[in-house]
Amino acid sequence: MTPILYSFRRCPYAMRARLALTISGVGVELREILLRDKPQAFLDASPSATVPCLVTPDGVIDESLDIMVWALQQNDPEGWLDMPEAGANWIRRADGPFKEALDHTKYATRYPEVDPEAARARACEFLNDLNDQIEAWIFERPSLVDYAILPFVRQFAFIDKGWFDAQDWPRLQNWLARFLATDRFGAIMMKYDTWQDGDPAIRFP
Repeated sequence: MTPILYSFRRCPYAMRARLALTISGVGVELREILLRDKPQAFLDASPSATVPCLVTPDGVIDESLDIMVWALQQNDPEGWLDMPEAGANWIRRADGPFKEALDHTKYATRYPEVDPEAARARACEFLNDLNDQIEAWIFERPSLVDYAILPFVRQFAFIDKGWFDAQDWPRLQNWLARFLATDRFGAIMMKYDTWQDGDPAIRFP
């Protein structure tokens, strides 16, 4: 069986799963879904009912970072898994406090009890640290941590791109801009029709 990836194009978690699948070359059947109208086959597969969800012959992988590692363990041509131990802490900070602050900033109306400016300030603490860490990459060469975090920095940046570009984060801004200009980013952001049961399989990458 070809693994099946349930994905939503703009979701940063799904983006990073697609990035790892793209670089690994591990083929899957891509099923683009709408989060506001989740198909039953997806709900039956995903314990959390969130994307990305990868259905493999050996079981379901329901976490984006686990999908990245699964793909790279099969083929890792750029050595993304050869990451310093500190990379795991950067990912935890991105997935935890930074993502929470990002959501409180971007979706302020959903969190009326939270001050969006205070949330943005908390996000900036992480981004300040990240800017200080980056030279060309977070470590000496590109690794899992860069591609696990980039989709979330992109999401934050486009809340207010003018404001983001005006901040004193030159290395962070260059890191993001280089990523957005790559064919790799373009490849994972191709638009696909929403999947419906019975549709022909779409192979990815």
